Amino acid sequence: MKKVVDTNWLEQHLHDPELLILDASQSTSVNKQENAIQGKYIPGAIRFNLKEFSDQASELPNTLPSPEYFERKCRDFGINSNSKIVVYDNAGIYWSPRVWWMFQVMGHDDIAVLDGGLPAWIKENRATNEAPRKVDRSDNFKAAFNKDLVKSRQDVNKNLTVKSFHVVDARSKGRFDGTAPEPREGLKSGHIPNSSNIPFEDVLKDGYFKSPDELKELFKHTSSEETLTFSCGSGLTACIVSLAYSLISNKISPVYDGSWTEWAQSGGPISTKES
Repeated sequence: MKKVVDTNWLEQHLHDPELLILDASQSTSVNKQENAIQGKYIPGAIRFNLKEFSDQASELPNTLPSPEYFERKCRDFGINSNSKIVVYDNAGIYWSPRVWWMFQVMGHDDIAVLDGGLPAWIKENRATNEAPRKVDRSDNFKAAFNKDLVKSRQDVNKNLTVKSFHVVDARSKGRFDGTAPEPREGLKSGHIPNSSNIPFEDVLKDGYFKSPDELKELFKHTSSEETLTFSCGSGLTACIVSLAYSLISNKISPVYDGSWTEWAQSGGPISTKES
């Protein structure tokens, strides 16, 4: 399966018995803005609450759960190791790439993000349901954790010296430069030293991923031999830029899971535009 599919492809495959559609919509964004589309689902979609699939014991938002926990939750949702998955959300492309990346980490790569998400589906007057499909059976999903796709604070801190990968930050330019405040109260803005900035909005156009040529232009400062690691505020929008890079490189890149929230809270070194 491709990493990103369009609405035509999904409509043509709605009745594929091996296809599982996950709705990763949330009522509000990370910035507490209410998402306009509520109570509409692509036919057959199962509600996939990202918060339920995150580490319940972590003080950081959206962090990965243990493979055992993820495996158990997937089985409860009727997901098996042969499932072909399409994930979408009601913000267009926002929450769904995080789900895509999580499944990659857990060893399941037969998953795609719906380009344009639920807004595109509705805009094209395709059928919707008022409720998600109820899960009526468990299944045999097996997690195979890929540690190479996850970077820790210790990994990023060590990289300041050994420089084995390059960090790309998906936050806004103002937050990256340290000239705009972080949405989380008490958190300093700025960036990890030696990192570069590609705001997640820059890889999108009207709720869809930009063309390969446009994406290549955004990543022109990186080398094809360079290993990239993606970061953001909480590990969410980093996955949008990571997926965009995958579309032009065919690489699945690691994400710094704790991202800026962990880095700034832990007292890691911070660079700003003026520094």
